[in-house]
Amino acid sequence: MIFDTWLDMPVWGIFASLAVTFALSALLIYRLSFGAAIRPYTSTFVGVVAPFFGAVAVLFALLTGFLANEVWERDRQAMRTVLGERGGLVALQALSTATVTDMEGIRETARSYAEALIQDEWPRMRDQESSAKAGQALLTLLTQISNPQVAAGAGAAAQTALLDTVLKLRSARDDRLALSGDQTDRTKWTAVLILAFITQVAIGVVHLERPRAQLAALTIFSTAAVITLGLIAIRERPFDGIAQVSPQPIVEALRTMTKAATP
Repeated sequence: MIFDTWLDMPVWGIFASLAVTFALSALLIYRLSFGAAIRPYTSTFVGVVAPFFGAVAVLFALLTGFLANEVWERDRQAMRTVLGERGGLVALQALSTATVTDMEGIRETARSYAEALIQDEWPRMRDQESSAKAGQALLTLLTQISNPQVAAGAGAAAQTALLDTVLKLRSARDDRLALSGDQTDRTKWTAVLILAFITQVAIGVVHLERPRAQLAALTIFSTAAVITLGLIAIRERPFDGIAQVSPQPIVEALRTMTKAATP
């Protein structure tokens, strides 16, 4: 719940919350390291060598890399799916136009489906929802093309090609909706954040003799962690936020279909 609320923030909110969290933890480590009341105890840990910090940092870097790869791969899949839908709509327009029979009804339903995707389904995907209007339009399109009269007028080969195109459209839509609701395993994000804080602690431990050096090291690492995790977070949801996959390919397909329908 907390994680979803964090991802629902604007970009500046995601980065600001990370910055505040890492800054507070760094300040706490610094105060625990050099505070007058606790210094006699923390000074007993002096002597931990720098390679210890490196081992923890490597674990953090590896897990962050795995997390980033998963998020970016989901974004690439989402873009490929949308481009596939555009290709399917354009192919449907071309196939229905090339037949000898009048298929304006099919083309009109295809345009209605594209409009429903742009105007209704895309906004709903921000909340991991689908559009009943788009689903109904796609079902109507499949019903129209399955009509035996299409095979009688245009031929079985043309009907098969049209059916194959619509089925690919449905499959692409299912994949897109699945990606809009798919999220990185929360345990990965939890592990990355825990390792980030442990890395801060490791930095503090290896700099117990030098306050300014510890503060500088904590600042550098925390800044790098905030930037990296923030950039990953804004790509976590491919159909939500400032980095969402645009419906522009569908808009272009609809523009092509509308232009072809204009006398």
